[in-house]
Amino acid sequence: MPQHEAIFRFTTDHAEQICRAVAPELADEVNPRSTTRCWLEGPSTLVVKVEAGDTAALRAALNMILRLVNVADEVQGLVKK
Repeated sequence: MPQHEAIFRFTTDHAEQICRAVAPELADEVNPRSTTRCWLEGPSTLVVKVEAGDTAALRAALNMILRLVNVADEVQGLVKK
């Protein structure tokens, strides 16, 4: 059972696109020390949940997913322009 968890909720017009963009990376996750999931709450809220057995694994998983969400959001902003 994971001892550590972090949940982030992002409100953005691009929630669905970001979720679809990061989903393949989460499906290929091979780190047995952490689990990362994302889903939508309504049309504009992206929820990301990371669970890990230790703080180092939590930090590593958070760095990865937050970077992916940030890049996906920036790309959506560029596409919209």
